[in-house]
Amino acid sequence: MIKVYQKQPIQAEQFDEAKWQAIYDNSNNPEEWNIKAQKFGIDHYHGYFIIPTHEGDIRVHDGDWIATGINGENWPIADDIFRKNYAELPVIPDVVAEYISAVKNGETDLEDITAVEAALGAIEYDQASYIEAEWIQQHGDEFARAWLDGYQVEADE
Repeated sequence: MIKVYQKQPIQAEQFDEAKWQAIYDNSNNPEEWNIKAQKFGIDHYHGYFIIPTHEGDIRVHDGDWIATGINGENWPIADDIFRKNYAELPVIPDVVAEYISAVKNGETDLEDITAVEAALGAIEYDQASYIEAEWIQQHGDEFARAWLDGYQVEADE
């Protein structure tokens, strides 16, 4: 029987060739370039940007995504393939992230529950503050995705 699997979240940044060419051109020496590019595993070879991988050097094209794996390895993914396989995790307020964490860690009266029960606990049973409950009620789909898939915390303004 064939089983179905889901990809796990990864970190990725879209490659902007003009930006990286400017960084390369403005670097005063190879060491300065390496410090800036090493974070993404990027190298510049014969006029092209590449990412050295276990399978060999792979050219990075403008608009490709540079993915970072769980072991810190990098690899390029073509934009069309990336968009078919990955969706950005929902961005939620810090207070909602704290609520999810508290419920999942058993720090509330709610134990061993689903996302729906956590939402109901916040809205109907005063397990969350008014701000949290209001956000959860207005963003039910985002809350469910955050509960199941993970999330990013909203940046402070």
